[in-house]
Amino acid sequence: MNDILIGKGDHEVRLLTKYANRHGMIAGATGTGKSVSLMLLAEGFSKLGVPVFLADVKGDLAGLSQAGAMSDKLKARIDQLGIAWTPGANPVVFWDIYGKLGHPVRTTVSEMGPNLLARLLELNDIQSGVLEIVFKTADDEGLLLLDLKDLRAMLAFASEHAKDLSQHYGLISPTSIAAIQRALLSLEQAGGDQFFGEPALDLADFMRQDLSGRGIVNILAADQLILKPKLYTTFLLWMLSELFEKLPEVGDLDQPKLVFFFDEAHLLFDDAPPALRQRVEQVVRLIRSKGVGVYFCSQNPDDLPDVILGQMGNRIQHALRAFTPRDQKAVKAAAETFAQNPKVNVVEAITQLGVGEALVSTLQEGGVPMPVERTLIASPGCRIGVVSDEERAMVRSRSPIGGKYDTAIDRESAFEILTQRAATGAVTTPSGDAGKPGAASQGPGWMGAAKDMILGTGRRQGMLEAMAKSMARNAGSQLGRSILRGVLGSISKR
Repeated sequence: MNDILIGKGDHEVRLLTKYANRHGMIAGATGTGKSVSLMLLAEGFSKLGVPVFLADVKGDLAGLSQAGAMSDKLKARIDQLGIAWTPGANPVVFWDIYGKLGHPVRTTVSEMGPNLLARLLELNDIQSGVLEIVFKTADDEGLLLLDLKDLRAMLAFASEHAKDLSQHYGLISPTSIAAIQRALLSLEQAGGDQFFGEPALDLADFMRQDLSGRGIVNILAADQLILKPKLYTTFLLWMLSELFEKLPEVGDLDQPKLVFFFDEAHLLFDDAPPALRQRVEQVVRLIRSKGVGVYFCSQNPDDLPDVILGQMGNRIQHALRAFTPRDQKAVKAAAETFAQNPKVNVVEAITQLGVGEALVSTLQEGGVPMPVERTLIASPGCRIGVVSDEERAMVRSRSPIGGKYDTAIDRESAFEILTQRAATGAVTTPSGDAGKPGAASQGPGWMGAAKDMILGTGRRQGMLEAMAKSMARNAGSQLGRSILRGVLGSISKR
């Protein structure tokens, strides 16, 4: 049977991988051992051949790449557990949006879609609606939005053709366009522009095994990223959305195809509009049928909405400190979500757990929750702690996908095409009419006819404009003239 040893209470506590895609929750106050529990699960999944993704908020999860070392403290825990322990490193690939501590992670503006981008830019409802019009216009024009300069070019295009676009799609005000442009400037200054571009991340590279059949542990450096909560949560939401849209339905497998750890989960729902919450709930509820297990990590279980919390079949609850009324409420909420065990007073135990102890309940045969067990958490075989710059560089040098992402590419897209149109005087309006201003008043004779042929008239496009439109269609051929967008606004079908 495929399972992962979590620890030991009155008996061994294990996570059955056939129910690992029923999602999970690791909760507890700071310093109670949440990171070790996360590393234990990540290592266990990797050994079974299941790829893992996690964000390293504090820098200590990088220790998964190095073998652990015996110490007096570790030996005492192993003796207390009465289980075998073997040191060992895990196959790790480091990632970093900023490209400093790992391979760069990029997506395109088109792939992220207007909904998630509006959250990232912190736009209001009216501004979000204008952004959707800009995306729709780009889709209809066959213009690729790859990076932020492409989006800036489309915003300028929308501003210039606001009257025509308003007639076709809805009102576009200069105030809204200006607000979006200011938000883009703030995003660029925060380093978010490095996230948009090519080569875009292929999620298949997150779902790899090494030559020995072990699942790759993908670690995103997030110690700087977490300082920009909107960028951090939007990136992880984009990943979930992409997985949800692209992976086929597989039903219940013997083990997941990928396990996704979402640390600092409370940031996901802070100030999230109701519509986005509903979409996140839908993705979490349905993504398990795609073979993906999602594990949220947070300090308090009530950081998650009840609808999300109800999807968490596997629970590891470390100590909570009931110092405030909110803490006391969180303790009671956590206690009520466990399958009761007459031997364990959950409310009392949560506040008395030591470091490295947890209340654990996992799904057993038939998907039935195991009665909560007070558990001494086992130790992973990897290092519990940070890695040096030299060790990180060594791991990165052995990466099988470094050559694919380390060099940025800037191919022809909306910015280049719109710039070329402006240079040649070709103008395309949302209604499809095109021409060069003043073309109808060209002089008579063969020179005027030649100009009309090349530059066009008010009623007929010229050769230059036809060439520009052809290039626009070719550049947009990957996305198609009508782009289908999924539940979170990202591209669902190319």
